[in-house]
Amino acid sequence: MGVHTCVPFDPESKGGTEATVKIAKADLVPTDANLRSEYVSFAELEAACEAFTSKVNARVHRESARIPDEALAEERARLHVLPVAPHTMALGQTRSVNTDQTVRFGSVRYSTPPGLVGAEVWVRAAGAELVIIADLDALPLVPDWVGGRRGLVEVARHQLSTPGTPQIDLAHYPDHPQEPDGAPRLPRPRARSHGERAFLALGDGAHAWLIEASAAGTVRIRAKMAAALELAALVGTDQVDAGLGIAAAAGRFAEGDLAAIVDHHATGAAAGDLVIADEAHSAQLGTTTWANFSTITSKETTR
Repeated sequence: MGVHTCVPFDPESKGGTEATVKIAKADLVPTDANLRSEYVSFAELEAACEAFTSKVNARVHRESARIPDEALAEERARLHVLPVAPHTMALGQTRSVNTDQTVRFGSVRYSTPPGLVGAEVWVRAAGAELVIIADLDALPLVPDWVGGRRGLVEVARHQLSTPGTPQIDLAHYPDHPQEPDGAPRLPRPRARSHGERAFLALGDGAHAWLIEASAAGTVRIRAKMAAALELAALVGTDQVDAGLGIAAAAGRFAEGDLAAIVDHHATGAAAGDLVIADEAHSAQLGTTTWANFSTITSKETTR
């Protein structure tokens, strides 16, 4: 049996090889003809491709009257031996796993399973997902979740995200404190001084305010806690605790915010009437005043 090469730029001499993509699309891409439904994820499409390949390579080819899998086994003696591991360019871009078990891709942090901190992994975008590959044989200590797997293994898959929205899988942090439903356990403030104990004793609103203020990077927290205690001595604990809860929900941690909220609440206004500062609200002036600018200009020009 000899090897017959194809003529360059001559699709007719290549037969089914030239039509491989067209044949695969006709069977795999959802159309009205094949009645396939939409794929839930890119991983599902990859699984369908593997199933399609296994199906067509295990049946008799119409032209050669041979089974491709069996023909390939005979032809391997005439082919160059491929390396055991694929070329790293096919795996994606290299990344180092940070101490928080995440890698960065497109300015977004994506979590990885435990035991990979400091290791070099490969990341690539596959459709709308990010695939993370690790070489388990290169790890100094093999994690328990690896099992009997070796070599290059897909260790994580996330939905692609945008900067500011990290993709963290809580299953990657089994030793991290979590609630019974699997959600991250909220931090619990612990008083370290008499002033902190007195502040937290105001109630749940004080707890929520301290957690949210700390997360927002609020400055002069201790001074504001002391001011809250002074205000509580004047107007009452319940009013200040309620005001702290509203401030925590609304993200109001500036000087005088608590006093303004307590004063507003004392007028009988309900907490639901307060506007929470988020992306849906803006104090910036709009462009309404410019709407008639071109009309005015055109009138002045025609005069």
